[in-house]
Amino acid sequence: MKQVRAIERVLRAYATVEGAGVRLHRAFGYYEVPQFDPFLMLDDFRSNKPEEYLAGFPLHPHRGIETVTYMLAGTVDHEDSMGNAGSIGAGDVQWMTAGSGVIHQEMPRPVKGRMGGFQLWVNLPRADKMMDPRYQEIKSDVIPVFSPRNDIDIRVIAGRLNGITGPVRGIVTDPEFLDISLGPDTVFTHPVKPGSTALAYVIGGEGTFDSREGHRMSNRDLILFGDGSSVWARSSGAGMRFLFFCGKPIGEPVAWRGPIVMNTREELRRAFREYADGTFIRTNT
Repeated sequence: MKQVRAIERVLRAYATVEGAGVRLHRAFGYYEVPQFDPFLMLDDFRSNKPEEYLAGFPLHPHRGIETVTYMLAGTVDHEDSMGNAGSIGAGDVQWMTAGSGVIHQEMPRPVKGRMGGFQLWVNLPRADKMMDPRYQEIKSDVIPVFSPRNDIDIRVIAGRLNGITGPVRGIVTDPEFLDISLGPDTVFTHPVKPGSTALAYVIGGEGTFDSREGHRMSNRDLILFGDGSSVWARSSGAGMRFLFFCGKPIGEPVAWRGPIVMNTREELRRAFREYADGTFIRTNT
């Protein structure tokens, strides 16, 4: 018999400022380590006001992590120290493995007055923190949608669901990343690996994730599940849309400062010394 995961913690995303003055909402981050292992941070940068995001995220370094950008509206133009450049738009995903080091910038732009998306940070284990950087840039039209009923649509970005494998492949923490839309008054269950970290972030409508019909969750509520073999959700009469993440915990020390996440304080100091003296980038691959 499957054990439905109980709600372990609920967080409400809070307003903060990042980059060159981008106003966004943070669902979890530095102060929640290691509760969300292997996930480090989730930022929500949906906005209808260009002055809140046009300053963007000018050139900055990353090492030791993966950054995952998922767009709902508008675009993000990006370029980096290895000569990569491009743009992702509504429904697209960029999964960047920073590894040994990337210096890049991300500049949000509206389309038809709309802009919004999310960025998830995923930790890398010690053995892979200095791997060669790489990008997986996934366009919306190659992300499969699984619809087991006419009131459930699931975009499979990473992981496997009912024989469908998401287009993001080869990630160390073996994550699932699903975008789930439920119609009104719809019950949804999903199997997950026992021992994995599982969380949901509501981005529209209302519903509950407690089979005992507990507290109703709404936009910008984050749910961390306890252990078990499945998760359960029920939407309200307005329906519900949420992002679902699941991954294998790393269980290693985390030393985190700004955009760099390593295992020790000395590794952090070395990374910032290298950034200052111009030796941060290890590969031109």
